[in-house]
Amino acid sequence: MRFQWLKARQTKYTAYLTAYLLVILAVLVVTNWLANRHNKSYDFTANKRFSLSDQTEKVVRNLKQDVRIYYFDRAREFDRARDLLGRYDNLSHRLTVAYVDPDRKPQLARNYGVRTYGTIYVETAGRKEEAKSLSEEEITGALIRALKGGERWVCVVTGSGEHSLEETGRNGYSTLKELLEKNNYKTRTISLLEKAEVPKDCTVLLVGGPRYDYTEPAVNAIKTYVESGGRALLMLDPPLKVGKEEISENPALVKLIESWGVTLNKDLALDTSGIGQLFGLSEVVPLVANYEFHPIVREMKEIATAFPIARSLEVKSAEKTTVEKLFSTSSNSYATTNLTSSQVTIDPKRDKKGPLVLGAAGTYNGPNQGRFVVVGCSGWVANNIIRFNGNRDLFLNMMNWLSSDEDLISIRPKEPEDRRLTLTRAQMRRVFYVSVVGFPVLVVAAGLGVWWRRR
Repeated sequence: MRFQWLKARQTKYTAYLTAYLLVILAVLVVTNWLANRHNKSYDFTANKRFSLSDQTEKVVRNLKQDVRIYYFDRAREFDRARDLLGRYDNLSHRLTVAYVDPDRKPQLARNYGVRTYGTIYVETAGRKEEAKSLSEEEITGALIRALKGGERWVCVVTGSGEHSLEETGRNGYSTLKELLEKNNYKTRTISLLEKAEVPKDCTVLLVGGPRYDYTEPAVNAIKTYVESGGRALLMLDPPLKVGKEEISENPALVKLIESWGVTLNKDLALDTSGIGQLFGLSEVVPLVANYEFHPIVREMKEIATAFPIARSLEVKSAEKTTVEKLFSTSSNSYATTNLTSSQVTIDPKRDKKGPLVLGAAGTYNGPNQGRFVVVGCSGWVANNIIRFNGNRDLFLNMMNWLSSDEDLISIRPKEPEDRRLTLTRAQMRRVFYVSVVGFPVLVVAAGLGVWWRRR
């Protein structure tokens, strides 16, 4: 009789209820534990607005050392930052994010030199870098700078009519300079006319569309630099002679590049596919979507790039070099040798039909392996077009390969896409009459119809 209560119906119901609650509690605990460690989200937006770029994922997932991101702001602003920084946190256990209110922890804020709300620092192995804004491009850039450390100089040749890093007009390279500096490169100009020698601390030498011939000593300086293990990006335009537009053939420099296995043809690439017109481009701006398997372009997939006023290349490995094609135009393209007429015409019988190679990369197989990239166009990274589709990614991939940072080659964070809806005046009128007039009239008519049937 002492244990008779165990058999009572009320006791059984209590036991069932307790077991049921314990199971639910266990499920909730396990679910919460898994969600905390395996946070998954899915981005269905057309431009992947809420997803991190390939480059960010590649850098964070391959971390070999611990990284900490400090976000200094008022506590009420933390949720806004978590929308982006939480995605970084979820990629790797080696990366953690600390949200710090500088008013509550003034000493920590003072140690980091925080003067304004919204300041972001990335710290690893005793090095710290500041991200200028709460954006993926800035944060990933600061992360790369902190991981790589050291100084990497891009030396831009000047003095023979090349594009200028300081020029903010459509043909200038000021946007390119800003892009390089955001990606852990420092820039400076050098004149091979004043001193025919490439400084030893130059990580990459950049020749951006010279309009005048290089002197023999200047060409020899480039030759010595690359063949001694240096890295160079050489961009040469077709030798046009149209009106006031005249670009020298630069025979000494062209001959040097040819000795490395890349022949710069005296022609102008024309795109007859008509696809460029969808982007507001003319036939003298070939679109490229055909890439080879070199590390520079392996990640480009079907991303388009544009090359205004470009010449074609012939690629063949030389005695001491190994050269590979990078990208080509479509089959609906031609290379015209008429470089003196302002009227662009194509003669299918005489002009070479595409695909046309516009870019190549090679290595000089000496004691210290030199690297070089040749592009038959210099305007593709000018201010007016560098942000076109994949141009920025392609340029930075070249720089990463030349500076032996192959681990950074990928597709980078994109700027927010402008997806505004633009309507003509006629379309606006139709929307007005349908939504403001049509629907209310339809509702009133339906109401009158129901009233009429029921009267």
